[in-house]
Amino acid sequence: MDLSFTPEEESFRDKVRAFFRDKLPARLSTLVREGKRLRKSDMEEWHAILNERGWLANHWPEEWGGPGWSVIQRFIFDNESALAHAPRVVPFGVNMLGPVLIKYGSEEQKKQWLPRILDGSDWWCQGYSEPGAGSDLAGLKTTAVRKGDVYVVNGQKTWTTLGQHADMIFCLVRTDPAAKKQEGISFLLIDMKSPGIEVRPITLIDGEQEVNEVFFTDVEVPVANLVGEENLGWTYAKYLLTYERTNIAGVGFSIASFERLKEVAQMQKKGGRALADDPLFAARMARVEIDLANMQTTNLRVLAAVAGGGAPGAESSMLKIKGTEIRQEITSLTRRAYGSYAAPYIPEALEAGWNGEDVGPEDAAMAAPSYFNNRKLSIFGGSNEIQKNIISKAILGL
Repeated sequence: MDLSFTPEEESFRDKVRAFFRDKLPARLSTLVREGKRLRKSDMEEWHAILNERGWLANHWPEEWGGPGWSVIQRFIFDNESALAHAPRVVPFGVNMLGPVLIKYGSEEQKKQWLPRILDGSDWWCQGYSEPGAGSDLAGLKTTAVRKGDVYVVNGQKTWTTLGQHADMIFCLVRTDPAAKKQEGISFLLIDMKSPGIEVRPITLIDGEQEVNEVFFTDVEVPVANLVGEENLGWTYAKYLLTYERTNIAGVGFSIASFERLKEVAQMQKKGGRALADDPLFAARMARVEIDLANMQTTNLRVLAAVAGGGAPGAESSMLKIKGTEIRQEITSLTRRAYGSYAAPYIPEALEAGWNGEDVGPEDAAMAAPSYFNNRKLSIFGGSNEIQKNIISKAILGL
């Protein structure tokens, strides 16, 4: 594979850089660079800016509002976005549901939901995990019983990221309890304002309400909101998860975080010299840099695999494993680089507009919260152990 960009691709990169320079609000990029929490309004603001330029759903076909980019152009955009410290696009509608609807949804569903994803009319969340169905997602117990022209849904979802903001939720539900686990599941689109839905926040150790429990009690959902065919939801779920796992890898964001780590390692001292010159610390950084370069190549391979409109296969599991491990190692090294300055917990420092006194170097207060929050990366989206099972089965034939 030739990893050098053509003159046309270099020109495209210049155009992307100019866009971020001119259109990315400095306030948002500062929040991202400093690791501060983004409000719903911040994320919506950036979505609107991207959508106005036609770049929000950059992997969608032009027919449905995408820019018609090549896989290399998308790779360039994602990397430049991270290096510019742009907010990540909230993935649920654009990166996860959108591809499913484009491939499996009816024409009516595409016309109804895809424009609303783009213009921000609907904020989507994901209803997959349950208290007894995480890595073994096929063990889900939320039921949907058809009664005339509606499904009646009962059950519980958990770890629903940003569900407190959502207007809609796409859910995996069990429609045939007598079938084998994977064969009795359907894919439903549910209005979060429906009677019988209750959202309960799960407050995390840092005080943030990032995830939620969602309860369904006799919730009526129009049959028209069934995506594809009844009992074939597992097929659509696997297709969606390949996109989620590829996005979790976060190659561009790892590159940006690693650049920041190198700055911190030069700034911090050990034994009177830069921490970057310490042999043990330098060796760990070198290992990350090598892995990151290799992951860029893998990322390009996965993108090339979907150039014709297909979904990435087991390669997305490889990318998810290595990508999350690299991101975790970067946050671990950053926390170690700050040393004792990373220990104090100052929750106010995570909020936009905080101008209190720093305990140590700039951004040190964010090091530990970022490290602990990123522990989840190897679990959600299908734990890394499950990804290894997928690889051993799909590639090694075990």
